[in-house]
Amino acid sequence: MIRPCFLVVDREFSSMISTRKLVIETAKFNVITAYSGKEAIETLRKFSAIDGVVMDAHMRDITGDELVAGLKSILPNIPIIAVHTPGASPCWSADHHVESMAPEKLLECLRNLHPEAAEAVHKRNHELRNGEI
Repeated sequence: MIRPCFLVVDREFSSMISTRKLVIETAKFNVITAYSGKEAIETLRKFSAIDGVVMDAHMRDITGDELVAGLKSILPNIPIIAVHTPGASPCWSADHHVESMAPEKLLECLRNLHPEAAEAVHKRNHELRNGEI
C-alpha cells in the first residue's frame, strides 16, 4: 500500500504544526513539513510526488495567494487545502478551506482527496486490530 504524502506548510510555531502533522499522521498519511511559503515552494520543487498541500492561509513571508500560485506553477493540479483561524478570511485561491479548530474537517477533506488510499488504510487498521495479519 502506498500512502498519500502531504506537504504541511505553517508558520514556525512548533505546537501548531505538530498538531496538524499529528492529525494527518494519525490518519496514517505521510507528511513533509515546510515552515515558510518560500520553503514550501522549494520543497515541492525537490519532492514533486506530493499528493496535496495543507497550508496556513496567512503566512508571514508571502501571501496565501502567492503561495498557491507558486505551488500551482510547479504542479498545476495539486490540491491545496488552506487552513485559517475561525472568523478570518480564507485564501480563496486554494482548492479547499478548513478552519484551524476543526481537525475532523481536515481529515475528512484529506480522505476525500484520496478515497481509495483512505479505504486501504482503514482496511489495514481493521486487519491489524483483529489479528488478521
